[in-house]
Amino acid sequence: MTTPSISRRTQGLGTENAFEVLAEVNKLKREGKDVVSFCIGQPDFGTPNHIREAAIEAIKAGKSGYTDSAGILEAREAVARYFSRTRGIEVKAQDVVIANGAKPFIGYAIACATDPGIGDEVICPVPGYPIYQSQVVAHGATAVGLPLSEEKKFSFDLDDLRARISPRTRLLILNTPHNPTGGVIGRSDLEEIGALAKKHDFWIYADEVYSQIIYDGKFESIASVEGMYERTILSDGASKSYAMPGWRLGFAANPSLAPHLARWVTNTESCANHMTQHAIIRALDGPHDDTHAMVAEFKRRRDVMVRLLNEMDGVSCQMPAGAFYAYPNMNGALKKLNLRSAEQLRQMLLKEGVAVLADHHFGRREPGEKNHYIRLSYCTSMENIEKGLARMKGVLGAK
Repeated sequence: MTTPSISRRTQGLGTENAFEVLAEVNKLKREGKDVVSFCIGQPDFGTPNHIREAAIEAIKAGKSGYTDSAGILEAREAVARYFSRTRGIEVKAQDVVIANGAKPFIGYAIACATDPGIGDEVICPVPGYPIYQSQVVAHGATAVGLPLSEEKKFSFDLDDLRARISPRTRLLILNTPHNPTGGVIGRSDLEEIGALAKKHDFWIYADEVYSQIIYDGKFESIASVEGMYERTILSDGASKSYAMPGWRLGFAANPSLAPHLARWVTNTESCANHMTQHAIIRALDGPHDDTHAMVAEFKRRRDVMVRLLNEMDGVSCQMPAGAFYAYPNMNGALKKLNLRSAEQLRQMLLKEGVAVLADHHFGRREPGEKNHYIRLSYCTSMENIEKGLARMKGVLGAK
């Protein structure tokens, strides 16, 4: 039996490989294999009780109908207060749009900034969240990779950025703190990036979903650079900071693009989950004790994971400044084990009961790239961290 053909757009659509590996891990577990998983980036903490109670109250009050596509006013006001407080800028409720997770705003931002098939370009960090490049291609634009440098603590070289800007550049995607490396972009670099955006007249998509999970120094947003909020699509969400990944609630702000982002919501989701919008009001307005405790625990785990990784033969791991990932350089380990890629090492580790992600899961490797990395999430217990890294050390050996 034959079926109609599938579009090239769909056939070429990328994926989020963490979920692909997670499915592989779950299959092994169903077969009785003991696997310690470091592959998924979601907090292993429960959603704080006061946030759960807000959703329950909304359900009991019958808050189950459609809302405005941009979101209920009370939730947009809460987001505006949150952005104003944490970014040091004035954000108004009318600037804010709420969606089912922060991820949809990646596609909406690309759709607002580019047109398909005419060569519009979007500069994306490499390595980076794989959905960036996937959505650029799906929307008919061209993805231009911007390599991150271990030597710059997994930021990028400004000269590299300048070299990649062209008359067709329409959007630059920034992610800080960064997935998969945990790198953070400093204030001086953000100011330089802002000057380039103004000079060459392109938009910034600021993916700041890890903004509250930062360990060293102060979080800085490009939206707080003078004159940059107007050309920045500021994006954040509930999943990471409030342990709410399955609640699916994200938000974005921009004073001129908000109505257009809302029309994209109308055309796709209709509106964000109604009762979750009431929960996010309670989350953003506080208390924030649970978030602070969670971040403190992540820092404790980070310190242990990085120390244990650096005790292994052929492994070098920088201390991530934010998010909840370690991104060790595995060049020495690959040489020792006579392997050609981080993916081969990932497969070897999985056979030993340790699940990680490889660098190629985070975008196409840049030509000439000589370093090889894996990503480990420390969104798991200290017991699992010690157990999994002991197995890994058994494969690689001690220094």
